[in-house]
Amino acid sequence: MASPAEARTVREPAGKAASATTWDVPAAVAAGGAIGSVLRWSTSLVWPGPVSTFLVNVLGCLAIGVLMCVITELVTPHRLLRPLLGVGVLGGFTTFSTYVTDALRLALSAPLAALGYLLATVLCCLLAVFVGMTATRALSRGLRREAA
Repeated sequence: MASPAEARTVREPAGKAASATTWDVPAAVAAGGAIGSVLRWSTSLVWPGPVSTFLVNVLGCLAIGVLMCVITELVTPHRLLRPLLGVGVLGGFTTFSTYVTDALRLALSAPLAALGYLLATVLCCLLAVFVGMTATRALSRGLRREAA
């Protein structure tokens, strides 16, 4: 059986088989994006404004760290899993455009707070990806030890 890293290098043959699956990736991204966007919208109802945007971006980055670690290091995923969950759900859930809009609105009344918001979001999102990947790797090592 191929490792997840080896499995990623396998390409589908060109021609009839490849053309039959032309729309499955965009469909997976669209379905996932619809789910992620509804989740983000729901969060904005509970915590309107920059707090909601900050939370969804940090939580989304944490989930991206976990997902990318799992599908690139731990399992051989179905080829539509990354487009569905990574690009679709998490891409629809996280939001760069609202982050910038929130920062611009905040800058009109509190420029230093806007700068803090911009920097804190980027730093916390990067930290969240790191924590997600590190925790997933540690958990998988612990599970493998218990299984052995």
